[in-house]
Amino acid sequence: MFLFLVPLVLAAALLLWGVAIYNRLVKQRNLLEEGASGIDVQLKRRADLIPNLLETVKGYMAHEKGTLEEVTRLRTSSLEAGSKGMEAKGRAEGMLGAALGRLFAVAENYPELKADRNFADLQATLEEIEEQVQLARRYYNGTARNMNILVQSFPSNILARAFGFDTAEFFEIDAPEDREVPRVDFN
Repeated sequence: MFLFLVPLVLAAALLLWGVAIYNRLVKQRNLLEEGASGIDVQLKRRADLIPNLLETVKGYMAHEKGTLEEVTRLRTSSLEAGSKGMEAKGRAEGMLGAALGRLFAVAENYPELKADRNFADLQATLEEIEEQVQLARRYYNGTARNMNILVQSFPSNILARAFGFDTAEFFEIDAPEDREVPRVDFN
């Protein structure tokens, strides 16, 4: 009788272990989707704010048409990148962020624009949203890291592979000018 119970107990323990690992994988996948959704919400808030910002700026910066058109084009590109994966989304968001930075740099040349209350409010809201994007990105990337550890480490990788769990892409905002090393010349 005892010899019959040992394999049964081992099988039950193995089954419980498998269920626990599977449940951890499902939990991480759901946290990952929650993190991606948080990023999307903040990026949508930013995208919705940009037309108001551009409309406010247009009256003051009529001859800066190229900058305004670039921001509009990159906003559209950013919205379309949402369905193309985290890498494409990060690249599009980096380019949009750089264009917005150039827009605000150009706005520095227009004191009456900087003094406009609507512009100041929009700029403050945009800065708040950028902070929220950063927080959402950190949450998502932390969750992606935890998912990747589970999917890649033994023994959970056995169940992950069996049930089709994959590693997650990190969300990195790819701004071209951030990648360049600044040149310092004292001469």
